[in-house]
Amino acid sequence: VGNLFRMYSRYAEKQKWKVEIMSANESEIGGYKEIIAKIEGYGAYSKMKFESGVHRVQRVPDTETQGRIHTSACTVAVLAEADEVSDVVINPADIRIDTYRASGAGGQHINKTDSAVRITHAPTGIVVECQEGRSQHANKAQAMAVLAARIKAKQVDAQNSAIASERKSLIGSGDRSERIRTYNYPQGRITDHRINLTLYKIDAITEGDMDELIGALSAEHQADLLASLGEDS
Repeated sequence: VGNLFRMYSRYAEKQKWKVEIMSANESEIGGYKEIIAKIEGYGAYSKMKFESGVHRVQRVPDTETQGRIHTSACTVAVLAEADEVSDVVINPADIRIDTYRASGAGGQHINKTDSAVRITHAPTGIVVECQEGRSQHANKAQAMAVLAARIKAKQVDAQNSAIASERKSLIGSGDRSERIRTYNYPQGRITDHRINLTLYKIDAITEGDMDELIGALSAEHQADLLASLGEDS
């Protein structure tokens, strides 16, 4: 999770986008279980939307003494943020807001006030937590924005379910949905399984040099759109 977020952060920096961490859930054994971030800038969603799906990582951990390759997976979801919370109608009676004390890395910088916010949306079961803001008010506003984006994504998914079942989605279908991309560190290789593209430049890409990869995905997406228009005409 941390490595992927670093890659996206570096790419965003190259694109002159703004990255704001809204929530970071650290793992007990180091690293992160989940990171929620907001990326703002021209073309951010149109480029980042191709990252949605399961990413598989193959590497030899520092703790591995026999050189065995370990495989792990990370799921990435890219959502277009609602312009305003008012874009999505959220009934106050449908949400429960809990507050608790925010804590930093390794228990450091523990907040003595209940500034962290957890919002539960009963109709959808969506739960959003935010503790990175400096105040409860800021965290609540950020959590509501994330909740609105997730509800909007559910609404869009429902509207497009019939179309999605007939056409190949960006994430893929069947077995391909298990992974969209593999990062093989011993071979220095990144393979995007949706377009059968393999690049032997894992160091450059994970440092944010993603233009070639995203450009290829965008070109394939445009070709698919043109093909579908031809089928409909």
